Amino acid sequence: MVTFVDRVTLHLRAGRGGNGCVSVKREKFKPLAGPDGGNGGHGGDVVLIADPQTTTLLSYHHSPHRSAGNGGFGMGDHRSGAAGEPVELNVPVGTVVKDAAGETIVDMITPGMRFIAAQGGIGGLGNATLANPKRKAPGFALLGTPGWEGDLNLELKTVADIALVGFPSAGKSSLVAAVSAARPKIADYPFTTLHPNLGVVQAGEVRFTIADVPGLIEGASEGRGLGLEFLRHVERCTALVHVLDCATLEPGRDPLTDLDIILAELAAYPVPEGQVPLIERPQLVALNKVDVPEGKDLADLVRPEIEARGFRVFEISTVSRAGLRELTFALGEVVEKHRAELAAAPAPERIVIRPTGSEKAFTVRVEGGTYGPIFRVLGEKPVRWMQQTDFQNEEAVGYLADRLEKLGVETELYKVGATPGATVVIGEDDAVVFDWHPTMSSPAELMTAPRGTDPRLDLNPRRTTDQRRERYKERMDAKAAARAEDEVERKARHAEEITEQ
Repeated sequence: MVTFVDRVTLHLRAGRGGNGCVSVKREKFKPLAGPDGGNGGHGGDVVLIADPQTTTLLSYHHSPHRSAGNGGFGMGDHRSGAAGEPVELNVPVGTVVKDAAGETIVDMITPGMRFIAAQGGIGGLGNATLANPKRKAPGFALLGTPGWEGDLNLELKTVADIALVGFPSAGKSSLVAAVSAARPKIADYPFTTLHPNLGVVQAGEVRFTIADVPGLIEGASEGRGLGLEFLRHVERCTALVHVLDCATLEPGRDPLTDLDIILAELAAYPVPEGQVPLIERPQLVALNKVDVPEGKDLADLVRPEIEARGFRVFEISTVSRAGLRELTFALGEVVEKHRAELAAAPAPERIVIRPTGSEKAFTVRVEGGTYGPIFRVLGEKPVRWMQQTDFQNEEAVGYLADRLEKLGVETELYKVGATPGATVVIGEDDAVVFDWHPTMSSPAELMTAPRGTDPRLDLNPRRTTDQRRERYKERMDAKAAARAEDEVERKARHAEEITEQ
């Protein structure tokens, strides 16, 4: 049964914004008292929270699909829709959030840190909000936009002050259990530990955390075995402790050889930019299992050579607890020194990002097509405006045309060679296709057409009563003129006949 997961892919969907409302207030003696349609509510967000009490991503391994609530629709009497219910997901401290391409988005290393992983959609405006002195009673409202939907990769990197590294069965789990209250699985066979174990150690007045990193083998930095899965949990540690087995029965193994192999793997493992390489961090050596006579003899033999390399060496036994006090106090000194250096270091300059707005909010891309060129309009604003438009409402489509014209889309289309009747596409995937007809009249705000209609988009061939009456009068006038002309010609022929007689 899986009990620890440190890498998972989340499938997230934020809530959709609610649609705005089209409504006209009606009171006694005031059948048309003005628009009162409310706005739609915003969609709910999916938020990641760094929680110190969460230690694994197991729950997201079993349930990777998470969705937030949709925003409510606007209603009459200026009632706005309810906001969508957000979804808050607790993740362990040290979780790295990456996009589908593997690029790091945020490193959640601070307890309580919040990150909006999926932004909810924007609620649509009601006709009361869209009203102005020139458009007093809009017959349309804006639709809510969809929330963000996609995949994010979560990768956990253990946050601990000290990391224990060494070959399988070197006694790392036993050391954690001996110096802290943690109770990791301990057995007499290799690869007993399949995930890092954390323990809290109290050394005098210094309290620090220690992590038991599962056993490494030669070639771990190149992906052999589960090396890469384990080595990334060492990245955030202040210092490393090499736990060397002095009582191993495996042929060809000894503490010096084990140390050389582990050092080579640490040196070959790349760390993120800005971090100290693993091989350059403070390192101590713990010669374990000195309670065994052969182990004590081997520890006394190799200790001078290891100290000659510059390492502090401690002979310990997790069974008899020999040397554990000296080791924990030495680790406390290293941690305290590191914390003092961090406190004395100048605080990094806080980067404040202020949106300045793009010089050009959209682009027009010309694409080849079977029946002629296609002009694709791309940009945050045009795509969002397209999503907010109800294409069953002529007035809403006219409002979209006015917004695009004010943004400069028509001018740009002229520059790239578009002609009236050309095919214009807004967006990439959920695109909308238009037959482009440039705006030739004043904006919709100045029109007096009935609510919900736009004369510029009137494709109905049926004529009104006034148009039919005018057409009838034109036909009658044409017939009267033709009869008068025939009468003039008849009289002229009659006069010619009398003259000939």
